[in-house]
Amino acid sequence: MSEYRIQGNTGEWEVVIGLEVHAQITSESKLFSGSSTGFGAEPNSHVSLVDAAMPGMLPVPNRECLRQAVRTGMAINAQINRWSRFDRKNYFYADLPQGYQISQLYHPIVGEGEIEVTLNEKDPDSPTKKIGIERIHVEQDAGKLMHDQHPTMSFVDLNRSGVALMEIVSRPDISSPQEAGAYLKKLRSILRYVGSCDGNMEQGSMRADVNVSVRKPGGELGTRTETKNVNSIRFMMQAIEYEAQRQVDLIESGGAVVQETRLFDPNKMETRSMRSKEDAHDYRYFPDPDLLPVELDDAFLEECRASLPELPDAKRARYEALGLTAYNAAVLTAEAETAFWFEDLLAEGVDAKQASNWLMSELFGALNKLGKTLDESPVNPKQAAELLGLVADGTISGSIAKQVFEIMLETGQGASAIVEEKGLKQTNDTGAIEAEIAKIMAANDDKVAEYRSGKDKLFGFFVGQTMKAMQGKANPQIINDLLKKALG
Repeated sequence: MSEYRIQGNTGEWEVVIGLEVHAQITSESKLFSGSSTGFGAEPNSHVSLVDAAMPGMLPVPNRECLRQAVRTGMAINAQINRWSRFDRKNYFYADLPQGYQISQLYHPIVGEGEIEVTLNEKDPDSPTKKIGIERIHVEQDAGKLMHDQHPTMSFVDLNRSGVALMEIVSRPDISSPQEAGAYLKKLRSILRYVGSCDGNMEQGSMRADVNVSVRKPGGELGTRTETKNVNSIRFMMQAIEYEAQRQVDLIESGGAVVQETRLFDPNKMETRSMRSKEDAHDYRYFPDPDLLPVELDDAFLEECRASLPELPDAKRARYEALGLTAYNAAVLTAEAETAFWFEDLLAEGVDAKQASNWLMSELFGALNKLGKTLDESPVNPKQAAELLGLVADGTISGSIAKQVFEIMLETGQGASAIVEEKGLKQTNDTGAIEAEIAKIMAANDDKVAEYRSGKDKLFGFFVGQTMKAMQGKANPQIINDLLKKALG
């Protein structure tokens, strides 16, 4: 898909990348307890006795979390494992009260699937590539250590302890930072469409562990490093660029890449060593004795499949079939919130082309100026449909619609009410328009003569003058017809 190469002193190198994405499952409660998963609460206010690992507390799987993982698997055409099992991953850390994490090493709930990505979504001719997904397993998140609250102590916040995560593990099929970015964008888009994760990387509900190695083109795989917990697409791409270059420089200077865990520092734009994998713990995985295996029946799987929405690729193809350009269809389907807004606009009966052009030029432009997202738009799809309907039926012209839209943004009023109140209705009164045309022709007889002697471009001048005289309220089609008749 993309010939990304690093130029070293000994020739070209290629990069091999695999991503492990941790996505917080959309659920009001945690994976094995009823505690809230709400973001931004007071430290340790969302912690049950199960989350705090009090003696005798038994985990109970949250059906909704398993359902969302299965729906995500179906959305990427993955194998759904009817039988899966939870394992204990044993290690000690202050933010892990149990002394182990409940995960799925040997028998994950979702098996192999794939995601098709386009390097440039907005270019219809941009090549596509399929990135393999190895597995999706469900596991608990750990708590959080806070090192900046006290001069000599670290504080522990267990609000995240036990929150349900999907770990979505790609195959090492990615070969450039741009491909990695396209993959993560597409994955986030699918998760948001499905509703299984909000994809909010800033709040930590989606983050990536980035595995990077380098090799001579077509050669054997090199030793990989893992850069942990990268929380933005831009940072991930920068981390890959830096880490791949670091490995090439290291190998070419006679050193060897060590398999280790690293962290990316976005301020210094570099990765640095966190811990070596060679002295890593033996996690001593074994089946969790407190949990039965998960067995999925036909009815559950059918319900999961039936609940899936139309996904980005299918939606994009449908929009193109409605007459939208490939570019417009790509922009409107890239983010779930945009597609849902556009769908609401179509549901109000607005023509697809008119709706897409208005949404992408007028609404996006206005929101950009206001510094607002689509979810924060002062104008909702129903109000937008009312405005576009007035243009479609000839009540107001396109230029008047822009004025009305500005007032709608400021006041929240409906389009029809504004048009009535301000007297902005378009006139189809041919007599009034003809009278103005006669005045303009009388005042510009030299230009009339020029036009009649073959200077066709002056027609635009007469249209502009007539619209101005009618204060923008005349029907442009009627003006054109009457002018052609009058100018001969």
